[in-house]
Amino acid sequence: MHRFLLTPRWWGINVFVVLGVPFCLFMGSWQLGRFEDRVDTHREATAERPADQAAEPLDALLPVDKKTSGRLAATAGEYREQLLVPERRLDGASGFYVLTLLRTDSGKVVPVVRGWLPGPADPAKAPAPPAGRVEVTGALQASENSGTKGVHSQGGLPAGQLGMIGAASLVNLVPYDLYDAWLTVQTPADGMVPVPAQAPSNTGLDLKAFQNLGYTGEWFVFAAFVLFMWFRLYRREVETLRDAEAGLLEPAAPVSEPEAPQAPAPGGQSSSGIAPVR
Repeated sequence: MHRFLLTPRWWGINVFVVLGVPFCLFMGSWQLGRFEDRVDTHREATAERPADQAAEPLDALLPVDKKTSGRLAATAGEYREQLLVPERRLDGASGFYVLTLLRTDSGKVVPVVRGWLPGPADPAKAPAPPAGRVEVTGALQASENSGTKGVHSQGGLPAGQLGMIGAASLVNLVPYDLYDAWLTVQTPADGMVPVPAQAPSNTGLDLKAFQNLGYTGEWFVFAAFVLFMWFRLYRREVETLRDAEAGLLEPAAPVSEPEAPQAPAPGGQSSSGIAPVR
């Protein structure tokens, strides 16, 4: 009864199932692994740093990655130009960052966010940076890009304002060799609010993470659907063979061929011998 499984039609079906099910399971497992990786990086990025963690030299923590982002970095130098970063929200309120460029002892410049102030960006509200050589300790952050939440990437800002914090946006504004990172001071002065360190990009449980989880379910459903359709076709084939053996299937009626039209008889008479009516 099961010899039908060796027919060319069923060979094609079986090969499709043998290849399709492992492929669906592999893709589902890969998507699940991507989701688990995002969960792990999210936990690592959002884990609280020890309160007594000592600050390390800035150069020792570069380049910024998932492990060094948010770590306390220490450097020293002199403050130079000051810029305002508008349209930044903190605790549900809109305000701006006070960013000052620090020229370190090595000669390179690192942007330092000294704090946050509410309201529209106003240079009169921003306190002037300390004069002379200073020692700065702040949470290390990776340079922002157009995909970073809260950045102003459309341009058109007034002079003295900056939309994105990073070397790419500062290279055309200042004549310095820049670090590809920035610091946010956790104990600001002059009444400013500290800007908390942000998790590095692509480490949060965002829409992409849940898309991976959704794709995981889809691939596993595809694998189950392939097996279900194979079993359904197999069962229908077996039932058809059993019904045929039991004589429960009616034989198909032979198809009769249409009769060929007969040519008219000579002399204008029909084949029946009767002259047609004129």
